[in-house]
Amino acid sequence: MTSSLFAPLSIPSPAPDQFTLNVTKVLNDAFGWNIPFNFQIHAYAICILIGIIAAIWITSHRLTKRGAEPGIVLDIALWAVPFGIVGGRLFHVITHPDDYFGAGKNLWAILYVWEGGLAIFGALILGGVGVFIGCRMTGVRFWSFADALAPGMLIAQAFGRLGNYFNNELFGQPTDLPWGLEIPSNNAAWPIGLPDGTLFHPTFAYEIIWNLFGLVVILLIERQYRLRWGKMIALYFIWYGVGRSWFETIRIDPSEVFLGIRTNVWASYAAILLGIIILIVQSRRHTGIEPSVYVPGREWLPNASGVDSEETYSESDHTGNDAVKGTRVPPQAV
Repeated sequence: MTSSLFAPLSIPSPAPDQFTLNVTKVLNDAFGWNIPFNFQIHAYAICILIGIIAAIWITSHRLTKRGAEPGIVLDIALWAVPFGIVGGRLFHVITHPDDYFGAGKNLWAILYVWEGGLAIFGALILGGVGVFIGCRMTGVRFWSFADALAPGMLIAQAFGRLGNYFNNELFGQPTDLPWGLEIPSNNAAWPIGLPDGTLFHPTFAYEIIWNLFGLVVILLIERQYRLRWGKMIALYFIWYGVGRSWFETIRIDPSEVFLGIRTNVWASYAAILLGIIILIVQSRRHTGIEPSVYVPGREWLPNASGVDSEETYSESDHTGNDAVKGTRVPPQAV
């Protein structure tokens, strides 16, 4: 195998705690406090948080341009993000049971999200449930939100894969390619029998590149065909599923296998199939542009005058004072 000594383009891995912020130590040193517990923010968590913030910002920008109330995306994100994190963790645990169950295993490690292990497919499943709840509460069309979210998902996943890099995890098979990833031989996932200096496929980098390229592709397609009614999220499912189905086959981390195929490969196939079904069904049902990102009766009217609403009433309001910043039209007014 190629040694990093002879691969000038090889990618070095950071030390596991190199980018960990010890919040407790910072506060104790700065203010002379004596906080009894140790609180740290790991690079993996920072990458995930940046990805979530980026996805929310992009989704908000896209949805607002289509007539949504500014800030409405945060109301939906309050449901989607927690559901997505729980779903991502559950899916990871289910597909990697040997890491958490059995003799000598620490069951509490299921909660150690900062050590890595948020499966995107689980996040999509339960996160979708959270989006559905949030959309029902705000009156935003589910498919409108999903289409606005699609590009942000690719950005968020790119940041998530960067977190995997900082965690020295989810790398691929040994490779002789000059851009192979350097992994310390004491890594828990190091294959037995390989010599020091072995390089591995940087699957984190492959997926980052695939996601960013996909971002450009689906945005160009959207601009050309003005995709609505869930067709944009359908393209996301197809694009990500195709790439992930290959990246997953060269990863060497343990995973549950069914019929000789890794669980996440099956999930990738399911994502592709789901995307195709959504694209076909929604293309037949809806050939035009959606009239509003809101369901009928829940529309938000910017700079509305002459419309009073209890939802926008404040202590500064008085009799006859109309909403000036915008209001959600009550069902009976539509």
